[in-house]
Amino acid sequence: MGSDVRCTEYGNIAPHFTGQKLEALCLKKIGIQTGPFGSQLHKEDYVIDGTPIITVEHLAGNRISHENLPLVSDQDKNRLSKYHLQTGDIVFSRVGSVDRNALIGPYEDGWLFSGRCLRVRVDQSQISSTYLSYFFSHEGFKEHIRSVAVGATMPSINTKILSDVIIYFPPLPEQQAIAHILGSLDDKIELNRRMNATLEGMAQALFKSWFVDFDPVIDNALAAGNPIPEELTERAEVRRQALADGTANREAAKQFPAAFQLAEELGWIPEGWACKQWGDIAKLEYGKSLTGYRDGEGTIPVFGTNGAIGLTDKAICNSDGIVIGRKGAYRGVHYSSVPFYVIDTAFYLVPKSCVSKKWAYYEILRFDINGMDSGSAIPSTSRDDFYSLWSTLPAPIAQTEFDRIVSSFYERKASNNKVNASLTNLRDTLLPKLISGELRIPEAEKLTEEVRV
Repeated sequence: MGSDVRCTEYGNIAPHFTGQKLEALCLKKIGIQTGPFGSQLHKEDYVIDGTPIITVEHLAGNRISHENLPLVSDQDKNRLSKYHLQTGDIVFSRVGSVDRNALIGPYEDGWLFSGRCLRVRVDQSQISSTYLSYFFSHEGFKEHIRSVAVGATMPSINTKILSDVIIYFPPLPEQQAIAHILGSLDDKIELNRRMNATLEGMAQALFKSWFVDFDPVIDNALAAGNPIPEELTERAEVRRQALADGTANREAAKQFPAAFQLAEELGWIPEGWACKQWGDIAKLEYGKSLTGYRDGEGTIPVFGTNGAIGLTDKAICNSDGIVIGRKGAYRGVHYSSVPFYVIDTAFYLVPKSCVSKKWAYYEILRFDINGMDSGSAIPSTSRDDFYSLWSTLPAPIAQTEFDRIVSSFYERKASNNKVNASLTNLRDTLLPKLISGELRIPEAEKLTEEVRV
């Protein structure tokens, strides 16, 4: 079977697949649509509560990322009805990473897409949109779309370029079977991602409870009959109810004091804790230049200003640690639970004393790193501004307990990530084999039956 194929612009394709231009598979007139022009929608039009609008940044591995979505008002949504999305649409990047696309699911039905994107809406009686989204994910197709994009510095595609690409597809029942096999793997990957997001939310909630709201200290003060500072009385009422209904964690509270002290720099803080500037807590070390980290070789994650960007075979930090973006319009804060490398667009944090890195990570997330601009031509994090920041430094015993609990979350996240890496590899291996005819549906189903749960 493997030799019974035909060679196309995308590589080997099964001979029984039909080849047609994408335009012929789409709904007439509205099948391939560019997003609203800049004059129709501006960043100033974004609101706090409204309908999400999908941009290129939200096209993540055939699914839509729901993080940091801009929102538009009902008035703008109605005005831009031409750009509404519906289940089964495919959103394509129009500029930059022109090979990125994602399938719209029921949750995103009714959302909008930005002017940097294209929408594909097919005739479902001819082709399954889910199958098509996976065809778009085929490496051969991605290489082709990059090659036909126009523009040297900023590649771009338009409705004409996308309309003319050739799509190869089997009969509809086979399309649906392929989509089901690959989609079941993606469903499991998405489930693990959501589990990780829940675990991360639990870690952030615990940090806020212990080190921002000081819940265990309030609990201890209430139990001991100690005075509560006026600024904390509202929170004390919440904790009094938690103590009454038994939801307060009295075991964890043993690691915390039972009274508050007034600090000149930060107001009321737990008794015995210290107010420290970050220049006294840690040092920001510069990352180093590195090449070859995008070729997929190595086991050590490489971090830049916006997070993990590749792999290498050596570490700049031989333990877990924190990366802080140094250059760029958006500079993030990232945590690596394993040894890592940092390139020269970012810093990594080296504690000066016994400080839990997990506590430090969540504390730094509270700061406006992007507001610490050194004033250079390229937006850059100011080390001096960072060093001047104040924090309430918890007693070591409280940090240790936090580290213990959150470490269990991170272990579960690491396990999920390992499973996802295996599932992703299986999906990416099956895709070209199914399209080329090297692997038939029953064989693929047998390979995936153990993970499709």
